[in-house]
Amino acid sequence: MSERINFLIEKLGLKAHPEGGFYSEAYRSERRINTDAGERDLMTSIYFLLTSENVSKFHRIKSDELWFFHEGSNLTIHTLSELGHQKRTLGNPSANVNTSFQHLVKSHTIFGSTVDAPNSYALVSCVVAPGFDFKDFELFETKALLHQFPESSEIINKLT
Repeated sequence: MSERINFLIEKLGLKAHPEGGFYSEAYRSERRINTDAGERDLMTSIYFLLTSENVSKFHRIKSDELWFFHEGSNLTIHTLSELGHQKRTLGNPSANVNTSFQHLVKSHTIFGSTVDAPNSYALVSCVVAPGFDFKDFELFETKALLHQFPESSEIINKLT
């Protein structure tokens, strides 16, 4: 498994992401648009690799983010909202009707992700529109989320 992970990191030029996992930018639109947060690229896309040993920490961005599964283990996208903690499985559809090849995380949603299988990884692409900008990226701390979502302490402690 680690041989495949190392190959993907090298082949795709992945580097550590502040939220966890590894990423590389695959596309950034040359077209710019005006948003409430200022001028942004129309769209961006990254490769994102997560392993069983790490998580994508709870964060949010100001744009919609569309996830596409490529290979590896299924991955769970965890969200926190007025509905509490919800999970969506991204991966190869099977008997689990909630598993799909793609999933949209709406703008301003608090979310993180985990790889489902032990000793594994998941490779996905994430397309963000309007395009991703670190100025629009907010990483959460445990205390702030526990105050807002006390009933979700287990997943908050895992993803912060």
